Amino acid sequence: MSKVIDYTFTVRPLSKEDGGGYLCEFPDLPGVMGDGATVEAAIADGSKALRAVLATLRQLGRKPPEPTHASGQWRMRAPRSLHQRLAARAKAEGVSLNTLAVSLLAEGLGRRDKDAA
Repeated sequence: MSKVIDYTFTVRPLSKEDGGGYLCEFPDLPGVMGDGATVEAAIADGSKALRAVLATLRQLGRKPPEPTHASGQWRMRAPRSLHQRLAARAKAEGVSLNTLAVSLLAEGLGRRDKDAA
């Protein structure tokens, strides 16, 4: 997967009436979204949609909007036992520790948002 401009995205669960799974949306680019059965699949589909929109804007000679977000990076300290468990799970799933952590955080926020609604 090629690197694209780093836009903020949200992931939320979809109701059964909406087909289930998860929806990935980009607040800076209304209408750009992706979905999937898992958080990871929704993010991958959303990234594909984002790349397509950015390519279309370039072809039309239009500049995409600037991302309005924080750097997306922070350092986190965790107990060694938690780090070991996360690293083992990431290895088993064939993803980086960062990808796993982002996916788990997004999934947890989606559940929390769903419960609050």
